[in-house]
Amino acid sequence: MKKIDKDVADRYFREKNRNIIIYFIVWFIVSYGVVLFAEPLSSVTFIGFPLHYYMGAQGAVLTFIILLFVNAKLGDKIDQKYGIDESKNEQISTGTTLEH
Repeated sequence: MKKIDKDVADRYFREKNRNIIIYFIVWFIVSYGVVLFAEPLSSVTFIGFPLHYYMGAQGAVLTFIILLFVNAKLGDKIDQKYGIDESKNEQISTGTTLEH
């Protein structure tokens, strides 16, 4: 297995960490931002429920699920950008060694 240059590895993890920080910011806004604005949002209704209730009960869960899919897709693109191939990793884990 070939080694990865430190500069390339640093850029890879910097990009991954930047995405994680963005996901945490979105998570914080969706989870706690709605609570901070619950009173003004209560005058708006969505499907018969006050908007703050809907966002807390349904919107937050849907946002988290969407974040999971976004993370998977962007993570795969970052892996491809830096030459990390899942099929080669599977072959290495089965005992077949390759030049990675």
